[in-house]
Amino acid sequence: MLEVLANRYAYVLFALLLGIGLYMMVSSRNLVKKVIGLNLFQTALFLFFIASAYVAGGQAPIVEKGSEATYVSPLPHVIVLTAIVVGIALTAVALALLVRIYTEYGTLEEDVLQEVRHDE
Repeated sequence: MLEVLANRYAYVLFALLLGIGLYMMVSSRNLVKKVIGLNLFQTALFLFFIASAYVAGGQAPIVEKGSEATYVSPLPHVIVLTAIVVGIALTAVALALLVRIYTEYGTLEEDVLQEVRHDE
């Protein structure tokens, strides 16, 4: 069991980041902490895609005549780069909305916001 964990440490780190991010999004009442949890969750998914695309002994997919090497698909890396850009945009929009919410209501606590919205 320890040998499997030692060889597949990226998957252990993926599970740890995924669990922490999910826990932060579900359990936290502060909206900023929820955004941080979302970022951890996204990072775990990026790590999973990159770790699952790893090919031992693989090389760049530049095919030479007569070569029978093992090649690595660049598609997961491209998807992760695109997802990173989307994640940054999502974080920026979320933080801009949180600034607006704080300006309007003076708090970022979810339960306080629900009480204030219920009173209006």
